[in-house]
Amino acid sequence: MPEQLISECLLPVMTEVDACHIIIGAPVLPTKFLWRETQYAVSEVLEEWKETGPCRHGSGERYVRKHWFRLRMATGEEMKIYFERQARSTKLRQQRWWLYTVARPE
Repeated sequence: MPEQLISECLLPVMTEVDACHIIIGAPVLPTKFLWRETQYAVSEVLEEWKETGPCRHGSGERYVRKHWFRLRMATGEEMKIYFERQARSTKLRQQRWWLYTVARPE
């Protein structure tokens, strides 16, 4: 399946919340997302990882910037999405989930 770069905001559809993710500081992965007016249900988490970056105040520490997920959706698509720990700007503070790539089954 060839990947197509998307780089668009996703709207999470929150239904159930797994409290263990909140306790460890990880984002709660929604079971569904809305993208381009279509709802996609997550059927399987294939992979997850974190992207880190240096402290912006010069302390030398590293901080988690993004939580990445490679997902299989119920419709068969494979999507790479990420959650930004800090919003890009105050104007975009509600837009934290982003669709990076999508691969459609052939």
